[in-house]
Amino acid sequence: MSTTLTVAVVQQPAWPDKAQSLSASEEGIRSAVKQGAQLVLLQELHATHYFCQFEDPSLFDLAEPLDGPTGQRLAALAKELDIVLVGSLFERRAPGLYHNTAVVYDRAKGRVGQYRKMHIPDDPGFYEKFYFTPGDHDSARGEGFTPIETSVGRLGVLVCWDQWYPEAARLMALAGADLLLYPTAIGWDPTDDAAEKERQKDAWTVIQRAHGVANGLPVLVANRVGFEADHSEVGDGIQFWGGSFICGPQGELLAHAGEETEQLVVELDMARSENTRRIWPYLRDRRVDAYGDLTRRYRD
Repeated sequence: MSTTLTVAVVQQPAWPDKAQSLSASEEGIRSAVKQGAQLVLLQELHATHYFCQFEDPSLFDLAEPLDGPTGQRLAALAKELDIVLVGSLFERRAPGLYHNTAVVYDRAKGRVGQYRKMHIPDDPGFYEKFYFTPGDHDSARGEGFTPIETSVGRLGVLVCWDQWYPEAARLMALAGADLLLYPTAIGWDPTDDAAEKERQKDAWTVIQRAHGVANGLPVLVANRVGFEADHSEVGDGIQFWGGSFICGPQGELLAHAGEETEQLVVELDMARSENTRRIWPYLRDRRVDAYGDLTRRYRD
């Protein structure tokens, strides 16, 4: 693997119409590649609006198999542009079995792996348990917290709610991930006051930068932008806050987006993870003999 890697994050709005949403994704990808990107990360569920604000069985019609029309379009772009592309699908795995899935395409090789979201939220406006089955974890089969091998390195791909869990990032690092990637869909409840909105966004940024620090790895985060209404008219909708970013292995911000459509492109020095871990050897000093209770729900 080269010691430098040019990476990009695409931040965009999305709509119920897949053609419109995917056209925006493609525009962002092409713009990033023109700036030299070799690895491009798209946001969570970029092909549609964020439909999980309410529960409606008819919305399962949005789902596709891994190699359905959306997957084919993303694979074709990765091949044409000679890049590694990380996209996001509402996956129909089998009748009645659906996942929130990040999919990795490696240049002309096509799809080389996928990660099915492991932590599934169920909060007001984020009713994902109705739609998504958690992914399986089987490292022998490359499922769950297992990096995906690509021509640019081992990608520790996680999805949105996973970003709050240090265990997920650590397991990816322990399995040899070279980078951590988080496609995301998160925003504000419009009824929250300004102070609460600031606290939430700061917490979201800090926790993911901390995963970079704790594991000595670069982190790429892609979030969506724009207001999306709750079509059930029960909630007040979500204002997606953007704020996508790329940070280095000490958590240092290398690029940070605002609240509009944007592509972040950064050249990473991949040798910095090795150098950082030599002076901050967290993996060396872990007390693995004393962590057994981490597998408990709560110590009581």
